[in-house]
Amino acid sequence: MASMSEKSPGVAPTGTNPKDGFPSPAPALSAVPDGAEDVARDLEQLRDRYRKTTNALASAAHDLKTPLAILNGYIELLQSQKLGPLNERQREVMGDMFSSGQRLQQFIQDFLTFSVLETGELRMQFVEGDMNTCLSEVCRLWSTRFQERGLALYFLANDKLPAFAFDGPKIQRVISNLLENACKYTPQGGTVWLHAEPHMWERRGVAKSSVNGERRRQSLSAPNAVKVSVSDTGPGIRPEFHLEIFDDFFRLPGSESAEGMGLGLAIARRLLQGMSGKIWVESEPGAGCKFSFLMPLKPILNSPQRGPK
Repeated sequence: MASMSEKSPGVAPTGTNPKDGFPSPAPALSAVPDGAEDVARDLEQLRDRYRKTTNALASAAHDLKTPLAILNGYIELLQSQKLGPLNERQREVMGDMFSSGQRLQQFIQDFLTFSVLETGELRMQFVEGDMNTCLSEVCRLWSTRFQERGLALYFLANDKLPAFAFDGPKIQRVISNLLENACKYTPQGGTVWLHAEPHMWERRGVAKSSVNGERRRQSLSAPNAVKVSVSDTGPGIRPEFHLEIFDDFFRLPGSESAEGMGLGLAIARRLLQGMSGKIWVESEPGAGCKFSFLMPLKPILNSPQRGPK
């Protein structure tokens, strides 16, 4: 009786080689599917394109700084009337030109700062200093603008603040961004307060690394951070926007016509993250805003920089 293989000699069992009947070798399996490799390659190309675009725009913004500075310099010279007297109308026009030039200069500086933060090239320089002096200098620079808008700006030095190492220029940039935000949205006749105080910051990382609970309570018996707050009597912010407001280029609904590019709070957040700090807002509609940030008294070295995602 013929076997099954003799009845159908031209058909090989599944998984065998028709020539010899032995099992065919299994196809090699790739460690990473082709689809995943394509996605990774496309993602890297997008990142590279984003970096190139950011660098190109930053270069263009940087090239605008010099001619704009020259233009503002000539406007200041004309305002000084060293080249001849100005009538009332000419002084008004010069004032408008100077204000517009200053705003444009601030836009350019915001974008340059953003591009440096985005590429992760910004470096922090911690130098021991007095936070009261740092905040007082910022208030002095902003006092005239607040007076022009009919706003009251209050800052009272806190003698309980210890001297500690921080990056003064970058802290002043954060405060300036917060004051600008308050000045922009607080109605005429309103009030803005700047306040700083010692704070006990209970970090999650500290809680995980602590072995002895009693030792940990003793370590937090003294403040380990400084809390700085800017409060205003503006319209307030709805709770659903309390996180989103720190995103890049974000504008609150209804405020699209306001000055700026929506980078002030985003830059503040990134600068503070680079200094191991944190920032948040407390607000309710119609009850004003309170922006606060924390800075550790002892800088945490090698903190990750916020670069391209």
